[in-house]
Amino acid sequence: MLLLFTPGTIWGASFLFIAEGLTAVGPFGVAFLRIAVGCCTLLLLPAARRPLPPSAWPAVARLGVVWFALPLSLLPLAEQRVSSALTGMLNGAVPIFAAAAGALLTRKLPSRRMAGGLGVGLAGALLVALPTVREGRSSAAGVLLVLGSIVAYGFAVHLAKPLQQRHGALPIICRALGVAALLTAPLGLRDVAHARWSPAPLLCLVALGALGTGVAFVILATAAGRLGATRASATAFVIPGVALALGVLVRGETVASLAVLGALLSLAGVALLRRAQDP
Repeated sequence: MLLLFTPGTIWGASFLFIAEGLTAVGPFGVAFLRIAVGCCTLLLLPAARRPLPPSAWPAVARLGVVWFALPLSLLPLAEQRVSSALTGMLNGAVPIFAAAAGALLTRKLPSRRMAGGLGVGLAGALLVALPTVREGRSSAAGVLLVLGSIVAYGFAVHLAKPLQQRHGALPIICRALGVAALLTAPLGLRDVAHARWSPAPLLCLVALGALGTGVAFVILATAAGRLGATRASATAFVIPGVALALGVLVRGETVASLAVLGALLSLAGVALLRRAQDP
C-alpha cells in the first residue's frame, strides 16, 4: 500500500511546487532544475551509482525521454495556462492511459470489462477538461499539454518495469534522470539565468526535485517491477485529491464542479480497470 500511496501523495503536492517555482523561473528552468536536483539526490546513494551493462543504456535513454524530459517539460508549460489543481486532477487519469498503452504494446485487445473501465475513465478526463473550453485557447492548450504528459507516463511505466526487474530501480532512475538533465539543459539553463529567486520558490523546487523527481519515481519503478505497470500506475488515485486540496487551500484556486465530477469518474474508471485485472 505504501508503494502506491507515497508517490501519489508526493506528486499531488508537486503541482503546487511547480506553480510556486514558476513565480521565479521559466517553465524549462523548472523542468531542468527538478530533474537535476532529483539526479543529484539519488547520486548520494551508493546503490544508485551501481554500474549498468552497456546493453541497458538504449532503454535507459528512452526512459529518460519518455518518463522525464518530455512530460516534466510539458507540465510547467501547462501550469502557465491552467491551475495546479486542474493539472493534478487530470493526472488522475494516468492509469487509464497506462492500460491503453499496455494494450497497444502487447497488441492485445482489452477485455470487455477493461474496455468499460477505459471508457469510463476517458469520459471522466473529458469532463475535467470540458470547462476549460469556455476559458479560451490558452486554457485548452494547457489541458492538451497535460494530456501529452499523461500519454508519455502511460508508456513510460511499461518501459520502467523490465528495467527495474533486471537492474533495480535506483541505478535505472538515476541514469534516466541524467539523460533527461542533458536534454533539458539548453533551454533550462537559459531560464535559470533569468530567474528572480526568493526563498519560497527555491525551497519548492528543491522539494520538487528531491521528492517529486527522485524519491517518488524510484518508489513507482519499484512498484511497477513488483505489482505490474498498470497496477503501479494506480498511485494516481491519490493525486487529484491532494492537488485539489492544496490548490484551493494554499493558492486559492477555483475548480468547476463539472471538473470535480470528471475526476471522480476517472477514478471510478481506474477502479473498474483494477477489478478487470485482479483475476
